[in-house]
Amino acid sequence: QVQLVESGGGLVQAGGSLRLACTASGRTFSSVIMGWFRQAPGREREFVGAISRSGISTFYADSVKGRFTISRDNAKNMVYLQMGSLKPEDTAVYYCAAELGELWLRRRLEQMSTYDSWGQGTQVTVSS
Repeated sequence: QVQLVESGGGLVQAGGSLRLACTASGRTFSSVIMGWFRQAPGREREFVGAISRSGISTFYADSVKGRFTISRDNAKNMVYLQMGSLKPEDTAVYYCAAELGELWLRRRLEQMSTYDSWGQGTQVTVSS
């Protein structure tokens, strides 16, 4: 299993930027595919993006494409979500998640059920 802890959430004005971090422990980090999800009040948790084990490949939900970037530092056991051009509709609790398998398949990685471990979440609030 992998233990995950998110950090970096907060309050930011629309148009601003914020970087979230997720620290992993408990397993060789470079063997884990990582994803980011978010959940707004009254809504289901939704996929934001994912990054491959090496960090070479990423893909994103259409709602954040071009504004958000996922990266990782395997030496530090960390994955990041850089968020820019933030909008009030980006307000949510953001979660990182770990997938212990090896299959890099978009349809699969967009599903919450694919992931084996989750962090506790960090709140991001974007004011208008």
